[in-house]
Amino acid sequence: MARSEELGIQKEVRLAQGPVRYRERGSGTPIVFVHGLLVNGDLWRKVVPALAERHRCITPDWPLGSHDLPMRPDADLTPPGLARLMSDFIAELDLREVTVVGNDTGGGLTQILVTDHPERIARLVLTPCDAFSNFPPHAAKPLQLLGYVPGGLFPVAQGMRSRGAARVVMGTLAKRPFPDEILDSFREPAVASADVRRDLARVFRQLRPRYTLAAAERLRAFRGPALIAWAPEDRFFPMKHALRLAELIPDSSLVEIRDSRTFVPQDQPERLIALVKEFLAGATAPSSSAVP
Repeated sequence: MARSEELGIQKEVRLAQGPVRYRERGSGTPIVFVHGLLVNGDLWRKVVPALAERHRCITPDWPLGSHDLPMRPDADLTPPGLARLMSDFIAELDLREVTVVGNDTGGGLTQILVTDHPERIARLVLTPCDAFSNFPPHAAKPLQLLGYVPGGLFPVAQGMRSRGAARVVMGTLAKRPFPDEILDSFREPAVASADVRRDLARVFRQLRPRYTLAAAERLRAFRGPALIAWAPEDRFFPMKHALRLAELIPDSSLVEIRDSRTFVPQDQPERLIALVKEFLAGATAPSSSAVP
């Protein structure tokens, strides 16, 4: 299966929950990227090369439905379990002073990560994503019910066999279309693998607002700087949530990214690159979240 070469060298780690494939490019302070459901690390292919000029960019394929390597059948794929998986991944690579960049479902999971496991996290970047009671987004809740039906996501996966159908779905999340090879990397794993569909169903049916609401209560305790880069035109993640997040996180800044939907790394990569570069150049390392 084609994978974007812009993300660097492909590697793999074996965690207690199962294998995680990732790509790595650059050196310096680490940036870990967190995508959402039914996409993978290829989402960040336009952003990583420029940031890798001064940073170590690590782009995993998280087990959210477009991953090639399924998790163990007993892996905890609840939102707190996925946050633990991310924390374990960061610890396995012995990353410190990490900047985490989240989008879509991955942004909601990132909020749980930085409140449950803040030890190695220094900075936070949130692009349009789940937050508060919007986990999953309200428009996706009917689809969530299929996760409770044995094989219920199989028709969804089979529907993604068609690039045309996949393009319609992605068109609600991005203004600029994905190239065929990137679209294929998103849709083919769930089409081809029952185990990947199993992981996706387990993740999907465990998404609950109580997890992001609990994380929101604890975001006030996050002492690192945060950048909230939001798209006012987003159909799923309202601007009012970005404003609330900016109010909750003590050292945060809110910036609008216009002419974009949810997938700002696809729609406005140059704008996102500039914002993250400026943020990282001016961000101060927190005193409370660094690993001793």
